[in-house]
Amino acid sequence: MADAALYIPRRMAIRLLHEAQVSPESEVCGLVGADAGGPRSLYPVRNVAADAGRRFELDPAQQIAAMKAMRERGERLWAVYHSHPAAPPAPSGHDRAGWSYPDAYQLIVSLDVKGVLDLRCWEWADGRPRERILKVLENT
Repeated sequence: MADAALYIPRRMAIRLLHEAQVSPESEVCGLVGADAGGPRSLYPVRNVAADAGRRFELDPAQQIAAMKAMRERGERLWAVYHSHPAAPPAPSGHDRAGWSYPDAYQLIVSLDVKGVLDLRCWEWADGRPRERILKVLENT
């Protein structure tokens, strides 16, 4: 049986794509909070990686603040997101090694495409990343 598609609100997809476009020289990153109805909130977190153009590392203080805000809003961590300025939207070796939340998805935005931004979703399954179908909810 195939996995069911995952859905994100249109406003969230647009905001993720916009964040990546605004900082094309470095990977943007953050967290996505969800409630029972699905993904609801984006929590941008500063990238503190030494080579932010090719890697991401969540700022620890901002990450803790985002997790606290999620708890206060009754949300759970749904995904970690980041961008790839010059690579496809698939988890890199660094992304795989740093996959700190195995129960959360990874959303990756790629700017390495001709004319179209690419947003993909990955989950950790059987010790490796597996792509999930991600659809945008049109009326949200």
